Amino acid sequence: MLYEKLHRIEQIMFDALALGLVLFYSYSAVLEPAATQYHRGIYIIITYMLVFMLYRTPTVWGRVWDYILIAASIGSIGYWILNFEAINYRAGAETELDKWIAVVGVLIGVELARRVVGSVFVIIGAVMLLYGVYGEYAPELISHAGDTFPDLCTSIFYKSDGVFGIMANVLATYIILFVIFGAFLEKSGAQRFFIDFPLAAVGHKIGGPAKVSVIASGLFGSISGSAIANTVSTGAFTIPMMKKAGFRPHVAGGIEPAASIGGMFMPPIMGAGGFIMAELTGVPYSTIMLVAIFPALMYFFSVFVMVHYEAKRFNIVGEKSKESAKEILKKEWFYVLPLVIITIFMLLGYSPGYSAILGVVSCIVVSWFRKDTRIDLKGFLVASRAGAESSLKIGATVGVIGIIIGVLTYSGLVLTFADIVIELADGKLWLTILLIALASLILGMGVPVTAAYLITAVVAVPALTELGVNPIAAHMIVYWLSQDSNITPPVCIAAFAGATIAKANMWKTAFTSFKFAKFLYLGPFLFGYVPGFSLDGSVRDIAVTFILILIGTYGYAWLLSGIWLDWFKKSPVKT
Repeated sequence: MLYEKLHRIEQIMFDALALGLVLFYSYSAVLEPAATQYHRGIYIIITYMLVFMLYRTPTVWGRVWDYILIAASIGSIGYWILNFEAINYRAGAETELDKWIAVVGVLIGVELARRVVGSVFVIIGAVMLLYGVYGEYAPELISHAGDTFPDLCTSIFYKSDGVFGIMANVLATYIILFVIFGAFLEKSGAQRFFIDFPLAAVGHKIGGPAKVSVIASGLFGSISGSAIANTVSTGAFTIPMMKKAGFRPHVAGGIEPAASIGGMFMPPIMGAGGFIMAELTGVPYSTIMLVAIFPALMYFFSVFVMVHYEAKRFNIVGEKSKESAKEILKKEWFYVLPLVIITIFMLLGYSPGYSAILGVVSCIVVSWFRKDTRIDLKGFLVASRAGAESSLKIGATVGVIGIIIGVLTYSGLVLTFADIVIELADGKLWLTILLIALASLILGMGVPVTAAYLITAVVAVPALTELGVNPIAAHMIVYWLSQDSNITPPVCIAAFAGATIAKANMWKTAFTSFKFAKFLYLGPFLFGYVPGFSLDGSVRDIAVTFILILIGTYGYAWLLSGIWLDWFKKSPVKT
């Protein structure tokens, strides 16, 4: 754990900042919303400080450099916070100091991403900066006037669509609170229930351990916010269990990440993408949740059916649990309360942030039902630390995403991209969806999936809506496709994580995961061509759509499972 490598004084500083983050955004969500500059600025300033503390440079002089960067972060972001109104007032006539502060702020954001996310993301950011400065030399289709580097940085750093734009707002308003909620839920002991209950319910059936993986990934994934975190946490238990039951290592390692990415579509939290979707569309998050439920269930249903027939082909049956599902539910039913409370309050119209804080409070209350999971003051600090540390993975992208979105807007490419895609696709919706799939797969190779969704959505959603797709369905298409880099070769980090746990061949595991997650590619076409799939239509139309898709999903999963191929073989398949 990176935290353990810090000196004691640094650990105290880290804990103080993490606790400050939790308390400030809890106060802001429940009692009094902070002004824009404090709401976004405090999140970014603390995130930058925590990243440079945690993702340290190994040498002594390198550590000195880390603290210089922390001081520069405080200086540049603090300058934006303190001069927020004055900078807005003199927009277009910034001072030399304004410009050089902006240059420092933009470059720090690039270094931050390099430490946490990796070089590919930095290269994308650098290419966008070069495009912003030298746009006049770009091909005619995407060329623009260009600008000096300081002026470009000024636009990126101070304007509402740059560093402190939509990503910063979503992270500060929603993500930090739900990541903290996830940490508190895990600390309360709920994760054990998410595995024990499905294990008792279906663990002894045909392909039982794999079905446990699907159900547990759905439960845990809906609050984890990361397909990779989901794969590693539930997979550490389910993958060895699948192997023991008789699943081949690459199949066991492939099923878990295929199931895990479904958590990104599953309410109440849907990773970070659902909140960004609500922000971009202006639609309440409760509506986004309602639209997402059926498609998410169909995704898990398709994986479940494929797993069932995979196990049937090889006659794999799990072991009966010591306790029945009914007994476990009777003893541990209270672990579902935080999720139920969050969902109910969001559906009643309360803000996601307010609902998340109620969820955290309910996690603390639930933790006291068992002696070994009680969250006391020390437990509160540990959970706050874990939540803050988890948030850094996505928080570190805010600077480079600000560069990408800022340059796309500044250059006018946002407006022309839709025309380019429609022209390439010759106005065909299916080809447009395939082009977006390709774009998000390539982008996802070097960018976290949430970032890939936001970047792709800004440029691709207008193309889809122009072809007649309703806005929420258009965003769902992009959001679903943004997940494919987790399980689609050649990068597929979640699949590689599954392979590592399963001790299986990386590529065989990746292609197996790709096979089990095939509904990921069917869903976007359903969103595009079937309005009822995104709750667009009359109650009767939607009901008929759901029934037909349920039947179709079963047939689709059965066909992809390959069990029908055994009919053409004379002898049964051997493991």
